[in-house]
Amino acid sequence: MIHRKTLMPITQLVVVLLLGQILSFNSFAQSNHCQILHADRVFDGFNLLANAAILFKDNKIVKVGDQSELTGHCHRTMDLGDAAILPGFIESHAHLAIQNIPHEKVLKHGITTVRDTGGPLRKPSDSAGALRVLSAGPIIQAMGGYPLNIFGHGHSAHNKYDAVGIAVTNIEEAEAVVKDLVDGGSTIIKISLEPGGEAGAPWMSSHGHGEPPKTPWPILSLDIVKAIVAKAHFLNKRVMAHVGENTGVELALEGGVDEWAHIPCAEIREDLLHRAVAQNVTFVTTIDTLSACTGVHTNMHKLAHIMAHSMDSKSKFIYGSEIGHDNVPWGINGEEMRLLLHLTSGETIEFTDVLNIFKAATSEAGKNLGKPLLGTLLQGEPADIIAVRGNPFERFKLLEYPDLVISGGYVIVNEFKNNKKHH
Repeated sequence: MIHRKTLMPITQLVVVLLLGQILSFNSFAQSNHCQILHADRVFDGFNLLANAAILFKDNKIVKVGDQSELTGHCHRTMDLGDAAILPGFIESHAHLAIQNIPHEKVLKHGITTVRDTGGPLRKPSDSAGALRVLSAGPIIQAMGGYPLNIFGHGHSAHNKYDAVGIAVTNIEEAEAVVKDLVDGGSTIIKISLEPGGEAGAPWMSSHGHGEPPKTPWPILSLDIVKAIVAKAHFLNKRVMAHVGENTGVELALEGGVDEWAHIPCAEIREDLLHRAVAQNVTFVTTIDTLSACTGVHTNMHKLAHIMAHSMDSKSKFIYGSEIGHDNVPWGINGEEMRLLLHLTSGETIEFTDVLNIFKAATSEAGKNLGKPLLGTLLQGEPADIIAVRGNPFERFKLLEYPDLVISGGYVIVNEFKNNKKHH
């Protein structure tokens, strides 16, 4: 039995509940799990803010704004001083699994999200305090073609998707492989359209396996490429292609491929570059690791020019350094950013050009992964935060050695330990 005297009057109950909500809202960040970081520069993924601060609670971003605006929302405040706070960078072309790259090393060097584009198929991993990894799985290739003809990493006896590549010989096989990849967690389907022969290409070296096979190498037919793209699109996945010269580029365009995994190594015909921009192709850069190629700089410069004069195109450059190659850092690559800046700017470099480079590795890269706010410091996003002393917008190299790395609210690196804290 409920006694009347134990019941609170309705009006009093409503007032108490409202007060509770107000107090909870005003003090939500007062818990031990909140933190305010303040620095001379804060890049939120879109704009550079001066003398700003960021508030995060548990594993989520709460707000970016003026320090005075956020003061009082959390007792734990750290002033980083002459430093820059940024979203964790996104690496859109890596080979971690096949090269056995330790995730923690990549994370410590400022990359908080990686897309592994060619290697054993893995389910997406997204745990706070760890590197976020999105897998493409093995590259779909022609029988006897690239990449298995060079790397030679065949699949294990119990899992044919535990390799750098998987060969198909007809449309039915190709469609079945696409379905298996998507069912297994692939976030993008990657295909190889590589006949070989490009001067300076890393895949034309021996890779320790003797001389590379004679070219041209077998490549997928147009019918198979179209079938792969159609099946992937039906399953709401995009298709990226490894292309390096005119034959592969033309096949990718005819087949409706969405993304190029590299700026091509050999110089590409200008009509094909115009067509790629007209078809809204996305270009992952990897300029640094392909720096010995004869055409990569020319292709990049021409694409930037075409894109600048194609106002209706949705083509864009996305930062990718191809982590896994021995000639690039296992983290943020300042040289990749420098090359991207100089090859995409006009006769003079404007600050908007610099911001575009940072966007290509943060907010634009997140959109390209189908996660529109990943790579930003906007409310509700994972607290993936990096910071460096000094001004990385003037010196990209600083980003390779971040002084602070936070993954999902967990501190991975903190060289600001002795900075003054306000309680």
